[in-house]
Amino acid sequence: MLAKTQTCAVVGLDGYVVEVEVDISPGLPAFHVVGLPDTAVQEARERVRAAIRNSGCEFPMRRIAASLAPADLRKAGPSYDLPIALAVLQGSGQLSGTPPLTMFLGELALDGQLRHTNGILSMTAVAKEEGFQRVFVPESNAREAALVEDMEVIPVRTLAQAVAHLRGEEQILPWSRRVAPVDGHAFEVEDPSANGAGPVGGADLADIRGQEHAKRALEVAAAGGHNLLMSGPPGSGKTLLARSMPSVMPALTNNEALEVTKIYSVSGLLPSSSPLISYRPFRSPHYTISNAGLVGGGSIPKPGEITLSHRGVLFLDELPEFGHTVLEVLRQPIEDKIVTISRAKGSITYPANFILVGAMNPCPCGYYADPTKECVCSPSQVSRYKGRISGPLLDRIDVFVEVPRIEYDKLVAPPNTETSQQVSERIKEARDAQRRRFEGTSLITNAEMGPVEVWEYCQLDEAAQSLMRSAMKHMHLSARGFHRIQKLARTIADLSDSDEIDIAHLAEALQYRPTSWT
Repeated sequence: MLAKTQTCAVVGLDGYVVEVEVDISPGLPAFHVVGLPDTAVQEARERVRAAIRNSGCEFPMRRIAASLAPADLRKAGPSYDLPIALAVLQGSGQLSGTPPLTMFLGELALDGQLRHTNGILSMTAVAKEEGFQRVFVPESNAREAALVEDMEVIPVRTLAQAVAHLRGEEQILPWSRRVAPVDGHAFEVEDPSANGAGPVGGADLADIRGQEHAKRALEVAAAGGHNLLMSGPPGSGKTLLARSMPSVMPALTNNEALEVTKIYSVSGLLPSSSPLISYRPFRSPHYTISNAGLVGGGSIPKPGEITLSHRGVLFLDELPEFGHTVLEVLRQPIEDKIVTISRAKGSITYPANFILVGAMNPCPCGYYADPTKECVCSPSQVSRYKGRISGPLLDRIDVFVEVPRIEYDKLVAPPNTETSQQVSERIKEARDAQRRRFEGTSLITNAEMGPVEVWEYCQLDEAAQSLMRSAMKHMHLSARGFHRIQKLARTIADLSDSDEIDIAHLAEALQYRPTSWT
């Protein structure tokens, strides 16, 4: 007898509807799964067999063929267990059928329990797009699936419970949740700091003594989405400044929150206590990370750190210590805001729109040009150390700032600077101005502008043009550097609530460019 159920495959961050067909025919007992399944899907045979038996049902001792269509789409992961098990029960006459326009998702334990499954949000979203009305998911994934509006989510604890529901013996109530409107959409009310993954360390700018110039650079970078590189001796506060950046960045919009949540769901990093990620990601990988760890990869590609920092901050501490090839792979994602991973079996594109924040010492010992401690590095050592960061990568960084040693008087003085909340409000106003400017386009921040948008929105008056002409000559700026300075000046003007870029805005933007590097 032939039976069919509907489920979903995830490739990259996108879902694709998969039809599960099970045929049970006379013959020697056998169980085959076809349709380009990976090892986890092949192993579903044993999980399904044990789960059916341990759920009070009978596993048919006949020839069983399960087909996952389309056959040319590679299937990975254990989310096919539940639809295969229900199709087997339907094909053997133990179920009369399944409701129309219904998708089934979930991994089975041997005792019939449904385990937490990665990628549920992407699968539920494609179910909604394809016209499905309800989705059966593991109970632990129900809050995540319910983020998709107008979709009936059936939370299932066990296979036996799902069977009883489909037979009409026991009703499973659809998932309901406490919601609050956000930008016209209903999202679950959660404390983003409850899972420990909110603004990292809780650093507030008011707690950082001195470094006013560096704080201003941080504000400009956060307001326009610009990349930032801090250089200074050990202990000057570079890492603390970087970790305070999420505290001044504006909250994620509803669409951005869903983008980030999809990434973490597929990666298996979504906290069970917080189905919607509402905070800006902050990722800080160690400098021993591999190319695949940073960009993503593997035989079945998974998102790397640059994708996990999408819409947030990627902090690379001790930047010159990262491998040369690791740093060079950042060039294309920084420019295009996406990363494409190509394998023999196909290519996958992940989003990678992040703010790069780097921190480094000025030399190997860390005290080059320090006023109080002598540097022991030779000029050639300093040059080689800085040369680990290539010119093309440096050209993609907008803001360079020195973070000097903090004097005693500033360390013991009471805080008299702005709090992160005050700076965040100013940044929010600048971001709102950018959102209005780019309304109707895919752009969000000034840093994302291309040459056409720079020409339209970053016009300079005569005095500013004269300053830029002189800067191009003396600072040996490339065309990319020329455009990046204009975008940076546009952000500074936005922070000043100015519609025009004047010479003061351009002058501040120019001071964030290094006059020399080696």
